[in-house]
Amino acid sequence: MAVVTRDGDTATAAGASRPAAASRPMASRLFASRLFSSMAGLDLLARIWWTCLSISLFAGLWEFCWAMGWADPKLLPPPHIFLGNIAEQGKFFNTATRWQVGSSMTEGPSAFESVLITAGATTARVFVGLVLASVLAIGVGVLVRYHRVFDRLVLPTITLLSPVSPIAWLPVAIFLFGIGNAPAIFMVVVALFFHMVLATINQIDGVNGNLINVARTMGASKPQIYARVIVPAILPGMLAVLRLNLFGAWMVVLVAESTGVGYGIGQVIMLARNTFNPSLVFFTIAIIGVLGFVFDWLLRIAQRRILYWLPDTTERLRGL
Repeated sequence: MAVVTRDGDTATAAGASRPAAASRPMASRLFASRLFSSMAGLDLLARIWWTCLSISLFAGLWEFCWAMGWADPKLLPPPHIFLGNIAEQGKFFNTATRWQVGSSMTEGPSAFESVLITAGATTARVFVGLVLASVLAIGVGVLVRYHRVFDRLVLPTITLLSPVSPIAWLPVAIFLFGIGNAPAIFMVVVALFFHMVLATINQIDGVNGNLINVARTMGASKPQIYARVIVPAILPGMLAVLRLNLFGAWMVVLVAESTGVGYGIGQVIMLARNTFNPSLVFFTIAIIGVLGFVFDWLLRIAQRRILYWLPDTTERLRGL
């Protein structure tokens, strides 16, 4: 009886130890996930810290030049001047009603609302033009390499129009679309389309031939090779091209808005130039910089989410 009891006790003890042993890997995985999440939070805080430090150093150098008398405050006002009175600067953004005949600067939205409306209108034009140019350019680039006839008929014209400055298309945009959002969006599309088509073709030509050979060996058709091999292979390069062209889109849309779209940041810059208001110029430049920075940050986040399989080589290359 004692042996049976001892065996039973031993069996019970062994059975009780199994859940504890099985829970150890789960606890280790939970600890690792918490550790990685905390490290990711620290990395985000570190990036925010270095970003603020970089901007502070630039602003501090500007303020130092002003304090030493090297920068004329009437021509190069320091940040504490053109950022110190946002309400005074924001009233110039009330272009949504002032461009209409009989409307004064005191009518319409408040100063803060005017800044949001104007910045939102410009950002929307950039976003719509960027999306349209990307979809059209990638589609045309794939068709150029997919159909030989399309290549011979379209590629020479695209190569011919690619060197033309986007500013030269401004009268064409006004002739075709008049005044409004359409000419500004058209300018963004034209500024990006031709270069992105050539970049798409270059990316397709650089696809590893082994990937295509493997797909052929597995019985993939030509449409399947383009849809499942070539387009995913060129996606990292095209997102990098899209990010670089983002800043070009901001440059072009400001020029288009200066012609009288109705309201936009470009029109505010023209107003500052015509009234010789350097504080308004630099205040508008600061807003454009913030919008471009946020736009680029969101694009980088989307790039990391879409291209989740690509390793981060930043730290590896920095450690060379």
